[in-house]
Amino acid sequence: MFQILVIDDDISIQIFLKRLLEKQGYQVVVASDGDEGITQAIAYRPALIICDWIMPGLNGLEVCNRIKTDPNLSTTFFILLTSLDSVADRVKGLDAGADDFITKPIEQNELKARVRAGLRLHQLSRDLQTQKLLLETELAEAAEYVRSLLPLPMTEPFTINSRFIPSRQLGGDCFDYYWLDPDYLAVYLLDTAGHGLKATLPSISVLNLLRSRALKSLDYYQPSDVLRALNETFQMNYQNDKYFTIWYGVYNRVKRQLIYASAGHPPAVLVSGTSPKNTKIQLLRTPGMPVGMFPEAKYVDAYCYVEKFSSLYIFSDGAYEITKLDGTLWSLDAFIQILVSLQHTIGYQLDRILNYLIALNSKEAFDDDLSILQVKFD
Repeated sequence: MFQILVIDDDISIQIFLKRLLEKQGYQVVVASDGDEGITQAIAYRPALIICDWIMPGLNGLEVCNRIKTDPNLSTTFFILLTSLDSVADRVKGLDAGADDFITKPIEQNELKARVRAGLRLHQLSRDLQTQKLLLETELAEAAEYVRSLLPLPMTEPFTINSRFIPSRQLGGDCFDYYWLDPDYLAVYLLDTAGHGLKATLPSISVLNLLRSRALKSLDYYQPSDVLRALNETFQMNYQNDKYFTIWYGVYNRVKRQLIYASAGHPPAVLVSGTSPKNTKIQLLRTPGMPVGMFPEAKYVDAYCYVEKFSSLYIFSDGAYEITKLDGTLWSLDAFIQILVSLQHTIGYQLDRILNYLIALNSKEAFDDDLSILQVKFD
């Protein structure tokens, strides 16, 4: 049974509406002024409110505004009861959040019809809200599943830490690192275009494919070969029009050599030096289109020597494509400066980076997945 709240300082109007609505099978609660009406609304959470516009104390517009800003009453349908019928007055009512109007003197059939229509919209809003909560729950569960697939931190022979913050919609970030043999470590991070499960599933497929080394003829020590094989396997025309960017590297810990290739991905950042005065920054990126975009895309390898006490950062674009409080977009260069400034600090560097990004972000949640890998050599 739907519950309706009537707010009116006129006792005769209260009695009239209560009797009429109860005959229609509704449960009716009444209030004699705005303050009492808001109290009743919070207590009963009615499906629909009929509120007089002109009342002593809080008027109907003020009551409507208070009701509409309460998250627990977001689906309540609000009807303003008024003798004002000018366009300007109705605009004021709509701006305050009113859903409909009933003009005095009240015509019974019109009232019944508007109440029925309002309750249908209330039920539709409730159903949509329920579906939204279910979807958010499923996306949260999917994010936890992705998190469970990611590798654990590494402490020997060097340190690898990571942070993964999924967006509210869940995106396509994924990463992994593992030993190809006792001397060679493979590490990569990828980002599928788009959001939702449609973006997440290809990322998981790539992770499982590389982790199991299912492509038997592939040289996993050669990053460009890995990207070429992935591009052949995950073409857009048979992968739901999804492409992804990726940075893939192989580190030889004996020679201290890193070989890497990228496909449309942000550059990895190698920060070296034993003090702030001699800090060196290298942006590690090779030319190459995102995987899946073009069948004949070419990928190339690059090499670099890793000096002692260096740190390698691999990340998705969600780490720096952040809308600040002033509405402007943060930049890759500014993000790199944060990495450099923390190079010579002790402990918990990734947590400091994340705290800075969270404070920088203008919204409650990030618009895109945010993933960061940190490899601290020696």
